[in-house]
Amino acid sequence: MSYRVAGTSWSALVGSVLLGSLLLALPIAGQAEDAGLTAALSGSQRSPNFLKRDAVRHPKEELEFLGLKPDQTVVEVSPGGGYWTEILAPYLKPHGTYYVAVPPKGDEEAPPPGKDKFRAKLAATPAVYGQVKLSELGKDHYQVAPPGSADLIVTFRNLHNWVGAGYADQALAGFYAALKPGGILGIEDHRAGNDKPQDPKADNGYLRQDYVIAMARKAGFELVASSELLANPRDTKDWPKGVWTLPPTLAMGAQDREKYLAIGEADNFLLKFRKPAR
Repeated sequence: MSYRVAGTSWSALVGSVLLGSLLLALPIAGQAEDAGLTAALSGSQRSPNFLKRDAVRHPKEELEFLGLKPDQTVVEVSPGGGYWTEILAPYLKPHGTYYVAVPPKGDEEAPPPGKDKFRAKLAATPAVYGQVKLSELGKDHYQVAPPGSADLIVTFRNLHNWVGAGYADQALAGFYAALKPGGILGIEDHRAGNDKPQDPKADNGYLRQDYVIAMARKAGFELVASSELLANPRDTKDWPKGVWTLPPTLAMGAQDREKYLAIGEADNFLLKFRKPAR
């Protein structure tokens, strides 16, 4: 005897369930890429302090949102202390190409983590970082990779610095030139509220999301998607020392430290842009 559930016979329904279980047991497309990313995220090359921040920064989910693949040519711009470099370098080493755009050596305004300390970090562990290709991003230095070579360019919490320094438009134009047609640009930064005009110097470290979208479109990019992965509604964006009041910087020192720790890291936007295919 057969039974029908919403127009489907019971025997057919059972067959569908069994087929679905079989399909779930089979390898799926992208499984190898996920395994490589998982290995990079848990590798011994990662600093303990960076590992602690994974719960807030969600690196796996963010990189998957941006479409990272192991055979891509990827450019990371302004790596700071190397949080993302520790993940991307081993992940891309077997099959991909990885550029890291650092401040020019002659840029005296660049913070040390973006210059000497970062270069020393790469040199100290050639087994992990020996294939990293260095390029430059700074005033009058905007070629982060050969023209039309990159599949993906990523920058994390840096655009406000370039806005303040007055060369954000030139940086975005450089990214556009470096990307292949159809290539992706991922931008993460601290999100300002919409209740005030954008400070052209971004002195508090925050950028309006609509302001950034307009800048990217001006450079020729099209918006693909945005993510609330890094949203923090507790961030009121009115702190005495700007975004640096909050973790991880905690610029107020011991003053109200527990308060700022409870608020957590800033409310951040994550935007995915594409260079139009031609």
